Amino acid sequence: MLNTTRARRGMVTSPHHLASEAGIRVLREGGNAIEATVAMAATLAVVYPHMNGIGGDGFWLIAAPGTEPVAIDACGRAGRAATRDLYAHHGLDSIPIRGPLAANTVAATISGWAETLGISAKSGGRLPLSRLLEDAIWHAENGFAVSTSQSELTAEKLGELRSVSGFAETFLKHGSPPRAGETMTFPALAKTLRRLGRDGAEDFYTGALARDIAADLEAAGAPVGLEDLAAHRATQRPALSLRLPGVSLFNFPPPTQGIASLMILGIFDRLGITEAEGFAHIHGLVEATKQAFLVRDRILGDPDDMTEEVQAFLDPTSLDALAARIERERALPWPAPPTGGDTVWLGAIDGDGLATSFIQSVYFEFGSGVVLPQTGIVWQNRGASFLLDGEGPRILKPGRRPFHTLNPAFARFDDGRTMVYGTMGGEGQPQTQAAVFTRYAMFGQELQAAVTAPRWLLGRTWGEDSVSLKLEDRFPRELVEKLRAAGHDIEILAPFTSTMGHAGAIVRHADGRLEGAADPRSDGCARGF
Repeated sequence: MLNTTRARRGMVTSPHHLASEAGIRVLREGGNAIEATVAMAATLAVVYPHMNGIGGDGFWLIAAPGTEPVAIDACGRAGRAATRDLYAHHGLDSIPIRGPLAANTVAATISGWAETLGISAKSGGRLPLSRLLEDAIWHAENGFAVSTSQSELTAEKLGELRSVSGFAETFLKHGSPPRAGETMTFPALAKTLRRLGRDGAEDFYTGALARDIAADLEAAGAPVGLEDLAAHRATQRPALSLRLPGVSLFNFPPPTQGIASLMILGIFDRLGITEAEGFAHIHGLVEATKQAFLVRDRILGDPDDMTEEVQAFLDPTSLDALAARIERERALPWPAPPTGGDTVWLGAIDGDGLATSFIQSVYFEFGSGVVLPQTGIVWQNRGASFLLDGEGPRILKPGRRPFHTLNPAFARFDDGRTMVYGTMGGEGQPQTQAAVFTRYAMFGQELQAAVTAPRWLLGRTWGEDSVSLKLEDRFPRELVEKLRAAGHDIEILAPFTSTMGHAGAIVRHADGRLEGAADPRSDGCARGF
């Protein structure tokens, strides 16, 4: 059984132990939480390549003591050539999830690193990008041990990825999926990371590196070009917020589903449930999820084209009305369409209380599967979430931002505690956030226990379209039967399955004490000093 990690001077958590080690090294050298997070993000792009990479997007919440959290939006827009006519020309009525036509948006996470490091420099950050990339470069050049999840997911998805440009050469060993524990290197990616450290993050969008990226995208047949890269900018935006008794909660605005994460907790709080882990707790959160997802799926997309203001759905009157729709003993039938994705969440809090909550993703495992030969970058398929028919903020248009499942979370308690938390897991992200937060903040469980405890997922698992309520096979049988009797379509999954996400959390107390937790379903750890 894992115990909550405790420290005083700094804490990091991530879903891979090598990334956590990279982050804690930065904190030990006097770096701050932002710098530590960039070091972890870069390392994860190497050692957890099935879950994320520098060819994807990223979203940050950054909060210094006494200030409102700042949201950093590093979401790439659809390329100028990514039109509905392009897909019609190829005889497609939906965007494929793999291959060059899935690689239809700018990869923006590097711009988010640059934007956050600018904030870091204004608050005393001093470590250059070249230093922050050291661990990632070493692992890419000298090799890392393939994780079990990378090995298994490579084998599981090989049929749809083997023929995609550059995938087999980069991610297979002698034509087969790598075995867990085997050593893998990414020499082309290592060179790219060195170039970024030497020439700066802007080289990814406007320099020689950008020209190499654009040339490889064009050769692969992806509708993203040099002009699209040059036009991209990460932006700072106000975070969404929700006030509950004793705590202020913050999450990411559209195009992410951060509104759903906050709505679930706001609705659940109104149900007045006082005991953890029983029928009322699980049923209440699942039903709150359904109400939040119905709103999410109706309104969310590119914020430039949305017609409704999301903060209004966090108004007490709105949440009261949604809570009133929940039947305490019966499940709402659930036909809603699923969404998926593979992601990493990581967080850090330094000794001065600067806190980061960050998510980085290439969407599906290995993204589009397209690997650019000159740079070793695997490109995301986030634009596969665009629709080709109809109208609304999720319809594909050049320059439009796709809907994102990514949503980093932050909480500030009235007693002086701050908390960063989050998870990977697509449809499960808001649900796992709700599980972790309610267990820790509402029901008093230790932080690690709140992350380790059995979890559930309403909706999609990897590669499946099922919208059942999936439970880890760790819940009491009588609870499972009561949920089934209430009308929930129950599916039992293996204990500690990665389907339930890779969650993590860090809490800083008013006196400076730090607590950290990592998910036993991942390869990660919380590290403090």
